[in-house]
Amino acid sequence: MAAHRKPRQRSLGGSTARTAATLALAGAATATAFDGTGHAAPQLTSAQVKARVDKLYQEAEAATEKYNGAKEKADATERRLSVLRDEAARGEERLNTARDTLGTVAAAQYRSGGFDPVVRLMLSGDPDRYLRGATFADLAADRQSRAVARVHSQLREIEQLRGAARVQLVSLRSRQAELKREKRTVTGKLAEARELLSRLTPREQSLITAYDGTGATAARGSRSASPDARDPLTPPGSVTAPDSRAAAAVAYAYRKLGSPYVWGATGPDAFDCSGLAQAAYRSAGLSLPRTTYAQINAGRRVSRSELRPGDLVFFYSGISHVGIYVGNGRMIHAPNPSAPVRLAPIDQMPFAGATRVA
Repeated sequence: MAAHRKPRQRSLGGSTARTAATLALAGAATATAFDGTGHAAPQLTSAQVKARVDKLYQEAEAATEKYNGAKEKADATERRLSVLRDEAARGEERLNTARDTLGTVAAAQYRSGGFDPVVRLMLSGDPDRYLRGATFADLAADRQSRAVARVHSQLREIEQLRGAARVQLVSLRSRQAELKREKRTVTGKLAEARELLSRLTPREQSLITAYDGTGATAARGSRSASPDARDPLTPPGSVTAPDSRAAAAVAYAYRKLGSPYVWGATGPDAFDCSGLAQAAYRSAGLSLPRTTYAQINAGRRVSRSELRPGDLVFFYSGISHVGIYVGNGRMIHAPNPSAPVRLAPIDQMPFAGATRVA
């Protein structure tokens, strides 16, 4: 029988050893990539940082509009809940008054002895007087019956109010949970954008923030200048607003040039995009919805070729951004946290539609 021999192990040398070492290092690098240790983040160019930051700002703004919508609904629900609670409290006061009245009547009946009316008539020394009193008593009993019926009705009303209040409370808690989710989304994306920007030099950061949203240079203006002086591309009197409200909204927007962008803000010193549109028309005496996706339906739709100052212009497929058109292809809008309220061309973002609200 042939003997079984253990295979002789060959030593690694030369190119074989180098190959093994390379594979070992590659495996170690792969392992650290998966466990999150010892793996350096790829170095992004300023152009890549800008593209990512712009995307984050767009996503944050979409989440901001959802937050604004949820907040608007939560506030309305809270107001309805407050009204229902006030109505229930007033109903309970009326109910307590009616109960006190019934208790007084019941106590009087108890003190009278509760004799049968026929017995009282037989024992009465003045039957006529008794009969007159009995008629009054019957009337009083009718009133008492009606009072009892009112109490029952008030009880049912209060239960209905309490039931409606419970429904509104559940709805409010749901809205508040939605608010928290959208707030986390917004703050998370803005924090990521800040972290990306912090990797750049001050000069690189200034080049990025000198642009508005998607890469087009945005004109800045002085708050103290007149509208025509602020926008050199708009010759005086070349484009007019369709009415006084639109003109007032445009004038308000010009006065707010340079105001900071703050998500969820509606003025008077800071704005997000839909907050600026709402505040501008509020100053003109017109109430607009809070969110971009509601504002686009707040007036008559107009085509891009029909635009006139004061029209609201909307961007992106999700209708997540809005500006106030001021003429000659320009708008005033609140771009993002890295840029204040400013003038900008409307062709710098994907155009989604326009509305004339005045």
